[in-house]
Amino acid sequence: MPATPTADLDSLTPGARRILDTASRLFYEQGIHAVGVDTIAAESGVTKRTLYDRFGSKDGLVTAYLRSRDRRWRSMIEARLGEAGADPLPRILAPFDVLPLWLDECTRGCSFINAFGELHDGDHPGRDVIVEEKTWLLDHFRTSLTQAGIVEPEPLAVQLLSLHEGAIVAYSITSAAGAAEAAHAAARSLVELALTSQGTR
Repeated sequence: MPATPTADLDSLTPGARRILDTASRLFYEQGIHAVGVDTIAAESGVTKRTLYDRFGSKDGLVTAYLRSRDRRWRSMIEARLGEAGADPLPRILAPFDVLPLWLDECTRGCSFINAFGELHDGDHPGRDVIVEEKTWLLDHFRTSLTQAGIVEPEPLAVQLLSLHEGAIVAYSITSAAGAAEAAHAAARSLVELALTSQGTR
């Protein structure tokens, strides 16, 4: 499959922003395959030609939707890292700190996992965004653990990622209101134990 053009998120016109905002809501609430470009154009108040001019194709719009959510999620974590200072523990746990706020918007689960289940074509450009998002989070845990002095960070990094993603599933499917807090507490215990065992805390 050839590369699908996607809009530059930093230079969207007002019309393109309406299209992306509308598509983002519909894709998340109803599913990517269930929503066609006719519906998106109609609800955005634009023509299909405008949609294609701005995003190239539905695949391009899907990719922009995922890219936009990825950017917003990362910005939340990066803002928390900016507040954390040099203390390794809050830096490691930053994704758990912002998770409750993120879950307020995630009543249907993780948008990236949902999209991964729908985008069966391995060459779809949106799949690259999904893999990048989850890999970035794993890399955050791995890197911050290394910086904290953990000699073998990989197993703990995978545990933290699993706790984090599991909290999203528990919250969205079982309505477990305390899922984020429970995951945060478990992650904190694991990290504190690792730091203590290596004499770095």
